[in-house]
Amino acid sequence: MKNTYFDLIEQSFYFPQEGFDLQNDNLTFHGVSLKHLIEKHGTPFRFIYLPKIGAQIKKTRNLFNRAIKNSGYQGKYHFCYCTKCNHFYHVIQEALKHKVNLETSSEFDIDLILKLYQKKKIDKKRIIVHNGYKTNEYLQKIIQLQEAGFENSIIILDSIYEYHRLAKLRTKHVVKIGLRMAINEEAQSAYYTSRLGISPNAIIDFFKAEIKDNKKFELKMLHFFVDSGIKDTLYYWGEFQKALKLYVELKKESEKLDSFNLGGGFPIRNHLGFEYNYEYMINEIIKNIKDACTRENVIEPNIFTEFGKYTVGESGAIIFEVLEQKQQNDTETWYIINNSLMNTIPDAWSIHEKFILLPINKWNNEYGRVNIGGISCDHSDYYNSEDLNQEVLLPKFSDDDKEPLYLGFFHTGAYQDSISGYGGIKHCLIPSPKHVIIDRDEKGNIVDHVYREEQSANEMFNILGYNIK
Repeated sequence: MKNTYFDLIEQSFYFPQEGFDLQNDNLTFHGVSLKHLIEKHGTPFRFIYLPKIGAQIKKTRNLFNRAIKNSGYQGKYHFCYCTKCNHFYHVIQEALKHKVNLETSSEFDIDLILKLYQKKKIDKKRIIVHNGYKTNEYLQKIIQLQEAGFENSIIILDSIYEYHRLAKLRTKHVVKIGLRMAINEEAQSAYYTSRLGISPNAIIDFFKAEIKDNKKFELKMLHFFVDSGIKDTLYYWGEFQKALKLYVELKKESEKLDSFNLGGGFPIRNHLGFEYNYEYMINEIIKNIKDACTRENVIEPNIFTEFGKYTVGESGAIIFEVLEQKQQNDTETWYIINNSLMNTIPDAWSIHEKFILLPINKWNNEYGRVNIGGISCDHSDYYNSEDLNQEVLLPKFSDDDKEPLYLGFFHTGAYQDSISGYGGIKHCLIPSPKHVIIDRDEKGNIVDHVYREEQSANEMFNILGYNIK
């Protein structure tokens, strides 16, 4: 009896499952033939499947709005997209088709907002939430944005020092602000309290002393964010309840305060056995906020989320070809792929982030344990199944096979391009791969086009100064 790779997946997970299926023994992604893309574009290439972005937004918005309706909750839900997760125009444009609000994190994001306005992708009524450390330049650009008529621009103050610098700036209109609450980190963290935000013990006194009677400012939002994500754990609910209690206390002091921002943190699928009950978590969030406000007789707030990775992460993938298999000893086999893993999916190298790894072809071959290595000269340029040096299970193949083995890393749509410095200089001068955009037309047919070809040597030499006369 032959133990094929297909047998392994079918016995280990529910398969086919959302996004993944087989067609003529080759893997498809949301109905897209990856074999066809390989034949058309070659390898390596990364792609973004735009319809998945809208699907994530609709899913979350529907779950929140259903929970709000079923519980008789009085506030509204607002979905914000975090531009830092993926700044590409085609990605943000797709999100904006679904009327998302936006979150910024640096002064240069303000230029991006203005560029979107110039292209008529947003109007001045769009809610813009400004997070991140506020340099003087960042604060000035936000004020300029507000003075230009962006009436729903909200500055989330990360420290009391930011407030004092903001207070010195001249403004024609009332400045809408939010306060970010600092959280205690999980026990295994390198530090106890997050550097981001203001201590919850100081916020009430700070509000009373500086903001409450100051006609220049209007407090609209309390913001908190748990770095490890929105999870059904004692730690998360403890920080959530702390923030909720603070909101209720603040609301009693501030008539204009009307929004509670959960930040980001919904997880995405990083393996085929992933399980997460989004509906349960959303219902619990709504229930807890409603119960706390009812007990204290305060108006229920509007709820904001800032989903970046959750919005775009599952829309991206990168496809490689296995160039060679190397048997380094009696037990270790290496599959060498045709680019650098450190360069293309840096989170896998830097923070041991895991992605869904699947072969595109050879599903009917027997499988074995292998290590995957990139073509850079760095010994850390590899991928494994866990934080420790554990191998992955993939189809075996013969060096005499007419067709090479192709591998796909899926759900890589968030952060990887920005962290690796898309189009810039890479380790060992290994170029950024071809970038393909996939969409569907009005009839539902798949359409794809090349956004950018593989980076050339000359492009890198331009950056490095070799072409300067």
